[in-house]
Amino acid sequence: MTEAQAPPHAAVLELLGGAYIAGAVAALAELGVPDLLEGGPKSAKELAAEIGAKADPLYRLMRATTSVGVLMEGPDGKFSQTPMSAVLCKTARPSLRGYARMAGRDWHHRGWAQLADCVRTGGQALEAIYGVHIFEYFQQNRAEAEIFDDSMTGLSSIDGPAVADAYNFEGIHSIVDVGGGHGSLLATILERNPQMKGTLYDVAYVVEGARNRALKNFTDRCEFASGDMFASVPTGTDAYIMKHIIHDWPDELCVKILKVCRAGVNPGGKLLVVDCVVPPGNDFSPIKFLDLQMLIFPSGRERTEAEFRDVLAAGGWKLTRIVPTAAMDSVVEALPA
Repeated sequence: MTEAQAPPHAAVLELLGGAYIAGAVAALAELGVPDLLEGGPKSAKELAAEIGAKADPLYRLMRATTSVGVLMEGPDGKFSQTPMSAVLCKTARPSLRGYARMAGRDWHHRGWAQLADCVRTGGQALEAIYGVHIFEYFQQNRAEAEIFDDSMTGLSSIDGPAVADAYNFEGIHSIVDVGGGHGSLLATILERNPQMKGTLYDVAYVVEGARNRALKNFTDRCEFASGDMFASVPTGTDAYIMKHIIHDWPDELCVKILKVCRAGVNPGGKLLVVDCVVPPGNDFSPIKFLDLQMLIFPSGRERTEAEFRDVLAAGGWKLTRIVPTAAMDSVVEALPA
């Protein structure tokens, strides 16, 4: 029987096995194994001594991840780096170590276990589990917040350059990055556009963590501001940009953000929403599963072009075009309505 003729149960088992693979890769990153292989091949026994693990279980983990291309085992039993494991190192550019670690966290596993209840109720998982919204959970659990922030910074090192390559920022002299995290996207935009000044805007603890990161070389052209984006944003700017912000929230909360941006933008200014756009039809797309991630955790959603058009209009904006990038994200451009 060929692969194309595999029985349905075999195909479903393969899909469900994806959770095991993700768990193994997350554990590999959490243990820091890829970082320890940057200097050359090592055996499981050597690595176990360095990370304080048992050699046999570590070997089994590394054998499993080798089978999917993450690590390589030589005839001498020593493991070495592969391009896939290399991106799990702290020093990689881009680095997905934080993202992999996030996928293995307890709150993340427990959240996905609540998916059926989220579908039944429309609520978000961490409120059911911990009694707080995910962003409140991060404020209360700073170690988890740091992993989440690192994961987002890692993703920004991929999609930030993709946005800067795809979108023409000519004519924009000032820009506010709303919910800009540690400033990776804004730093990339400022580097590519020397005519521009920027403002990083986020909650206070995030902004404090950003001051000595990606934007440290742009202090002459960058300001830092903190506040509640549902109530106010820095005003008098040529453009607002929001990456992975609108998808965090249901429509009624998105409209609040969009309205304060509409009130603050300069005449002739723009709004740039960097998010995934759900493709039409029923072909496979990772965006459709990212949409479930948004349902589970912040009660947000990935949106179709029509859904973007509607929510932007409710916030006082008119969708003008969607610019695809080399990453999964697109730049959804809007002008004041």
